[in-house]
Amino acid sequence: MGLMSTTPFSRPGAVDLSALKRPAGAAPAGAGPGPGGQGAPAASGAVVGSYAVEVTDQSFQSLLESSMGALVLLVFYSPTQMPTSVQLADDLTTLADEFEGAFLLGRVDVDAAPEIAQAVQVPTVPYVVAVVQGRPMPLFQDVAPLEDLRAALTQVMQQLATQGMTGRHRPLAPVDATAPDDEPKPDPRYAPAEDALAAGNIEGAVAEYQKLVDASPGDTEAAGGLVMARLLQRTQGVDLATARQAAADRPDDVEAQTLVADLDMAGGHVDDAFARLIDLVRRTSDDDRDRARTHLIGLFAAVGNDDPRVLKGRRDLTSALF
Repeated sequence: MGLMSTTPFSRPGAVDLSALKRPAGAAPAGAGPGPGGQGAPAASGAVVGSYAVEVTDQSFQSLLESSMGALVLLVFYSPTQMPTSVQLADDLTTLADEFEGAFLLGRVDVDAAPEIAQAVQVPTVPYVVAVVQGRPMPLFQDVAPLEDLRAALTQVMQQLATQGMTGRHRPLAPVDATAPDDEPKPDPRYAPAEDALAAGNIEGAVAEYQKLVDASPGDTEAAGGLVMARLLQRTQGVDLATARQAAADRPDDVEAQTLVADLDMAGGHVDDAFARLIDLVRRTSDDDRDRARTHLIGLFAAVGNDDPRVLKGRRDLTSALF
């Protein structure tokens, strides 16, 4: 099964985020921290799996907002118009559990929620859309075997990982409470990269983390380590005073601002780095804005998606984008 174009919708009204406002007091899905990543039960939506929920008019907006931290998939189906589309929704529910929070699945029954289908301009059912940081991207619109769906979603995850999008949602439904709660043990896979960093061999650390990411694109710890190692690589030998002066002289220059953000990160000033890039997102547009946003997401991955500073940064980024 081939993926549809992953170019975000650009036609006016493709997804009008203001069309389905969240009622006052409704909590956004994915707004709170959780074990291993982002997420919380979607408001007013029936949970149908650990990482899947039936979407209602009331929960649609909050579900979109949860895509700021990790991927959201929307599957549009109809038991009356296309009964086989129900199987697709069920298979994606199975895969959502299998991918363990790499994406949150929103199931939209177009018979029960026609307003949502109209807002997204669904051409037919079934229809599957990926939402990344509030931006919808069409994936496919046909029923396919489970194996093909798994391969297609793996490809999507790999593409997102290369862009620094490695967040995960927390389970919507309880996980196995009988599992032992042992202290996590160090993973020997990361030892070569960590040893290289400890020895000051930044290039070696980059190479080792890259091997891990290539072997397992969904490995958020390796992806975050790679981002930080590359950050150290970019800032080697850079004069802080010169970089700050260049950023002050060129406040809308993405390269100058991201370099100072990197230097702030390397110096432990995480909040300052996030604030600089969020302000840059507010001031810029088009490609410059997208570059600033992408760089910031990479820094989020380096710090860790359950860090309170990242959670605040994601909220501030959402406000800057919308």
